[in-house]
Amino acid sequence: MPGRLDGKVAIVTGGGAGMGAAECRLFAREGASVVIADLYEEGGREVEEQIRSAGGVASFTKMDVTAEEEWNALLTSALETYGGRLDVLVNNAGLSSTVVDDPDSTEGWQRIMDVNATGVFLGTKLTSAAMIAAGNGGSIVNISSIYGFVGSDGGHPAYHASKAAVRNYSKAMAVRLGPQGIRVNTVHPGFMPPMRSSVGMSEEARARLVRAIPLRRTGEVDEVANGVLFLACDESSYVTGSELKVDGGFLAR
Repeated sequence: MPGRLDGKVAIVTGGGAGMGAAECRLFAREGASVVIADLYEEGGREVEEQIRSAGGVASFTKMDVTAEEEWNALLTSALETYGGRLDVLVNNAGLSSTVVDDPDSTEGWQRIMDVNATGVFLGTKLTSAAMIAAGNGGSIVNISSIYGFVGSDGGHPAYHASKAAVRNYSKAMAVRLGPQGIRVNTVHPGFMPPMRSSVGMSEEARARLVRAIPLRRTGEVDEVANGVLFLACDESSYVTGSELKVDGGFLAR
């Protein structure tokens, strides 16, 4: 049976762990050649080996998504390696709201915004240009969060600001890139490992969290990957500028 991404080339940032790793493995199983991009070299190499051992095609590149020159190097390498084709980008790399202790830290604000928002901007801008040059259209999936819609009283507020920026930036780019056959959508995961809200919690806190989710459980990274796959493949060929919430119904309350 043919895979849903047969013949396609996909870049996944933050592909060395968590949701990104799940996306890479699933994409490879569905026939894509996967470029794994991450600062976390050990994890990225491990995912690369997992895919190759299973008979898939993958290559790892260590990169910082906030550095434009590293994006350019990644794209040059990917195009040379995979015959000038580039079909899918998943901007998955990101920092959580708790990487900075002080919620009023200006430095913390900039750090989170640089990775979560500017990294998505750079990836979308540069990759879409390569897709246009290749002439095959493409799909860009930007990972936002439920906190791109609502606030919370924990962590640095830059997380919420950055994820809301990803949400609306993606709509702007969907409008801009649509005539070139490039679709841009966002995915909004809910509470799941390895996020702060689902690990390292007291039983009482976890119970309160689960009660707030209509499906009465936290999620799994593979459930997010399945949604990303749908937006990446041709089954969603008329879907752009949309938001896919993978949150157990949390935002429907």
